[in-house]
Amino acid sequence: MTEIIRMDALSPDREGILRASEIIKRGGLVAFPTETVYGLGADATDAEAAKKIYAAKGRPSDNPLIIHIADPEDAEKYAYTNELYYKLAKAFMPGPLTVILPKRDSIPASVTGGLDSVAVRCPSHAVARELIRASGRAIAAPSANLSGSPSPSCAEHVISDMTDRIDMIIDGGKCDIGLESTIVKISEDSAILLRPGAVTYDALLCVCPKVEISHAVTDALAEGERPLSPGMKYRHYAPSAPLILLDGKDGDVLAFMKKAQQSENCALICYDEDAVSLDNKKLIILGSKDDLSAQANSLFSALRQSDKLDADVIYAHLPPKEGIGLALYNRMIRAAAHTVKKI
Repeated sequence: MTEIIRMDALSPDREGILRASEIIKRGGLVAFPTETVYGLGADATDAEAAKKIYAAKGRPSDNPLIIHIADPEDAEKYAYTNELYYKLAKAFMPGPLTVILPKRDSIPASVTGGLDSVAVRCPSHAVARELIRASGRAIAAPSANLSGSPSPSCAEHVISDMTDRIDMIIDGGKCDIGLESTIVKISEDSAILLRPGAVTYDALLCVCPKVEISHAVTDALAEGERPLSPGMKYRHYAPSAPLILLDGKDGDVLAFMKKAQQSENCALICYDEDAVSLDNKKLIILGSKDDLSAQANSLFSALRQSDKLDADVIYAHLPPKEGIGLALYNRMIRAAAHTVKKI
């Protein structure tokens, strides 16, 4: 039986935090809110607890987990840091940035997918930080969803996926950002962007002398290529029906959507501006065309909502690649299994 407790995101309940931390300490699983998405947490220093995460999610064991720490300096216990790490920490932590570093022996291979590096993040959400502090150790936590399905941006998503699979769910309301953290792998003076998020490429360039965008951000990994961070290798975020992204001018995409509504059993994920011209059937509104942050916050809810519409196919705009649009593009191209239709 999964216990569900509700907690104020700004003022965590101490008794509830202590109960959740005891579950972590004894090797159990707790889903908890962060500013990005909900995480599925276990003791990051316990190899068997990490294996429970993979089992609960149905997640491939070569897909690395992120460890969450209460303060940026705590990375020293689990990884070998450098000057660039602390520059990034000063600029973006606590917050939606994950940094990949060489791991120490305190982190078992089951957490890192067998890699000799570990992904480290210091969340800004009060519930997450209090839970980590009370647990007295880093918490390994991928997104708290079934593997491959859209990540959970509210507790209802976690309850749907994880009830009776884990020990506790902390309901802290809706996540502020709604997309997972930015992931970078760093050397002494440069970074490779492995997963885009709310900390954008341009923001990273303000701190790092050199930032390279991995080809895996926009393209599928080659056969046999090993994932360096979560979300690189496998089909992610996918609704049940095939998702097709429409690449073309806004007017042409809208015309295609209008025609598709008349001839196909389709669901449409569209902008506010599209909705006035479309029939109000199997229609999911993502946000204003120019408000990419709002679209990011709504994306995973939209993908989950599309599953309830009994459509044969789902159409959506192909996002731009600028700013947080690159994060939207990255998530949607994976949800669509890289299926893009030129309009």
